[in-house]
Amino acid sequence: MRNVEAVPGTREPSAAHSTFPPIAEYAFLSDCEVTALVAPSGNVEWLCLPRADSPSVFAAVLDRAAGGFRIGPADVLVPAARRYLPGSLMLETTWKTKTGWLIVRDALCVCRWYHDERRSAAWRRAPADHEPEHILLRTVRCVNGSVELVMDCEPVFDYGRAPAHWTYVGDGYGEAVATATGDLELRVTTNLRLGFEERRAHARTRLVEGDNVFVALSWSEHQPPRTWDDASERMWQTAEYWRQWINQGEFPDHPWQVYLQHSALALKGLTYAPTGALLAAATTSLPETPGGERNWDYRYMWVRDATFALWGLYTLGLDREANDFFCFIADVGAGEEDLQIMYGVGGERDLAEQTLEHLGGYQGARPVRVGNAAHRSSSARSSRRSSTGTSPTRASGRCAARRGTSCPPS
Repeated sequence: MRNVEAVPGTREPSAAHSTFPPIAEYAFLSDCEVTALVAPSGNVEWLCLPRADSPSVFAAVLDRAAGGFRIGPADVLVPAARRYLPGSLMLETTWKTKTGWLIVRDALCVCRWYHDERRSAAWRRAPADHEPEHILLRTVRCVNGSVELVMDCEPVFDYGRAPAHWTYVGDGYGEAVATATGDLELRVTTNLRLGFEERRAHARTRLVEGDNVFVALSWSEHQPPRTWDDASERMWQTAEYWRQWINQGEFPDHPWQVYLQHSALALKGLTYAPTGALLAAATTSLPETPGGERNWDYRYMWVRDATFALWGLYTLGLDREANDFFCFIADVGAGEEDLQIMYGVGGERDLAEQTLEHLGGYQGARPVRVGNAAHRSSSARSSRRSSTGTSPTRASGRCAARRGTSCPPS
């Protein structure tokens, strides 16, 4: 039976008539600092800010009332086609309605390095040529006929516990800010006319062939786009970043090349570029079995899992990400007898676990957990000595001492 998306803010009626799409149908976006999941309906159902392991602002993947951000046709919820733009983690969705066709593109924007006069507080690795803009950008183009377009942005901060309060910015209808408790502020800029309906920002318009629309959601002091031309340029810059990155890899001229590239992009998307950490997953509490209770928070760096990713990166010739990860291990292992089995992406050691009773879980799978008590596990810690008698942290220390060059595995 085909799953149909709910409008952001509505709860699922029952497990037998689930409004959750299959997990495999979510699209994955990343800027190598945060990640997002986009449902087939065009609803962003998972986004945590300002890091991937921070509290969520959109969490409809865990509860239909925990926030979402949809843009698409008013009367169609199933797209005609979806794809990643080749060589990227940018999503393109094609919509067919009774009266016309739309193409929507989604990306977490990346641009040229801009922290030239003031250092970024988050970065520990050597800065690359690009860095995240802290913008989720969505562009829409009507390519045929006419289409009634709707946009609903309903953030619910702190894992669905703090509804947003919206206010306009400036004299027009094209910019608004959402706030709740805490310091995080979300800004929407668009060439649509925004209105507020309780805790959501809403816009609706009829597009005809040739019309272009953008909606940008931003969460830092970096300036978002305020015109279509600016939004289009930033989308192009992001595509160029991904194309340049994938060209660094070594992929055989083979029918399976595209699958290797997709795997490389997934690994890249799970990196936390400022420290070099590799996340085990972008999400928390998605069940291991349907309706099960083994729902854990995997938004952390697990040493064992990341080691396999390290091997994959080196095999594909993506040495920079692999070296950055090895230097992250050197950082967290410095002065320690043993490595923990897991760390936060910033090197945090204490990952206190709690249960979020107010969230219903993906298709009713509960409990929903954040944090992970496995960080305290001593029985599963890495072995102090390898078969050669070398301490893994001492080997990492040798890597740290060579940080001026590179950090190859010992």
